[in-house]
Amino acid sequence: MPDDKLARLRTHRDNIRRYRRLLGTKLTELERQFIEKRLAEERAAMENIAASPFPPGFQIPLPACEAMRVHA
Repeated sequence: MPDDKLARLRTHRDNIRRYRRLLGTKLTELERQFIEKRLAEERAAMENIAASPFPPGFQIPLPACEAMRVHA
């Protein structure tokens, strides 16, 4: 289950990056409005996923240097 959640977060992150790049191009006002709406939707979806709790017993892995500091 956590892999599914992380995959969805990555997908939304990638979509957000794509929409930001598109906003930097020449667009009609209608296209710009559409992309800004989709960008807001992607951000909201990402925030909802990130705010939901991970399943019990799941621990987000720490980077190696932090893990060593915790166990030292």
